[in-house]
Amino acid sequence: MNNFEYCNPTHLIFGKGRENDIGAILLEKLQAGDTVLVVYGGKSAEKSGLIDRVRRSLEAAGLSAVFKGGVTPNPQLDLVRDGIEAARECGARAVLAVGGGSVIDASKAIAIGVPYEGDVWDFFAAGVSPKEALPVACVLTLPAAGSEQSIRIVISGEGRKLGAGSPVVRPFASVINPEIFFTLPQKQIRAGVIDMMSHI
Repeated sequence: MNNFEYCNPTHLIFGKGRENDIGAILLEKLQAGDTVLVVYGGKSAEKSGLIDRVRRSLEAAGLSAVFKGGVTPNPQLDLVRDGIEAARECGARAVLAVGGGSVIDASKAIAIGVPYEGDVWDFFAAGVSPKEALPVACVLTLPAAGSEQSIRIVISGEGRKLGAGSPVVRPFASVINPEIFFTLPQKQIRAGVIDMMSHI
């Protein structure tokens, strides 16, 4: 038998329409008037109306938002650096990931990069351990990500795909509305099932 300790403090909010509560959920860590950097992937989050629902929820909570789209599978270092710059410019006090694992990983990397004086790639390529991060929350759009409640990040840059990890990047809250998954393409569903099985 192996001894171990397990702690998962991520607040999971599960159910129909719960993405509409994300503004109120963010107020656990923020105050009205604060700015949130919202990170997402492609056009599907916009076409489905999810981004609009998130925007309305943030507005209802009195929060400002800056939206950063374009995250691709295997999130890229350049996008993370752009996100860090955007977060600093707008004075973001938290990062909200609206997407699957790649979006969440990019969001976590942005969150540790904002307060860090060096280059965010140091956490992946130079063995530097993150000491602080902006709070991260998630609205999940893809099952099997796992990143919505983990301390790990994987980013691609300089021809390499590298990981980092720290408790400071664990999302404090993750919203899971399974109805958002209903419109996923079959390819994404198959990938999610294989991902779950490989992790098990």
